[in-house]
Amino acid sequence: MKKQIRIIGIDDASFDKFKDKKVLVLGTICRGGDYMDGLVSCYVDKDGSEATDKLARMINKTKFKPQLQYILLDGIAVAGFNVINVKKLSKETKLPVIVVIRDYPNFKEIISALNKLNMKEKIKLIEKAGKVEKVGKVYAQLTNISKEEAEHLFKILCTHSNVPEPIRLAHIIGSGLVRGESHGRA
Repeated sequence: MKKQIRIIGIDDASFDKFKDKKVLVLGTICRGGDYMDGLVSCYVDKDGSEATDKLARMINKTKFKPQLQYILLDGIAVAGFNVINVKKLSKETKLPVIVVIRDYPNFKEIISALNKLNMKEKIKLIEKAGKVEKVGKVYAQLTNISKEEAEHLFKILCTHSNVPEPIRLAHIIGSGLVRGESHGRA
């Protein structure tokens, strides 16, 4: 695997969970963990169900698509509970998908919240995404990539934190654009 491998890291921007109806989602295109080459974006509905289609369209139409090797997602959902169907995203983009998770998720809490909100179909998407496993210093759900390959990839991408650089950059840019200054940890 080359150190300058092209990756897209996707994260949503900060949003007000009570006021905002649409949420900005950013994709940073990076060469390894050293250089950012581009930025793409789209809007999705807060707690909606169209994120998978919008992300696939955003990725497939970028000029960087022919060079992209992997998709990294900061969690399985954007814009609250707009859960991404990672199998469908991988199939539509023809790229492996890695859901990066900083801390092991509390599935009981997540499922309880989705049940209370009558969003049972989103539970199935989370379950279909596969088991959560430790990769490097974070956790991940892997689609069309082996754990060994993901671990090797993370050694290249985790240059400034435990989180791969493309996701860290998407987080910083997203919070900075919406709030005027970046905040929180990526």
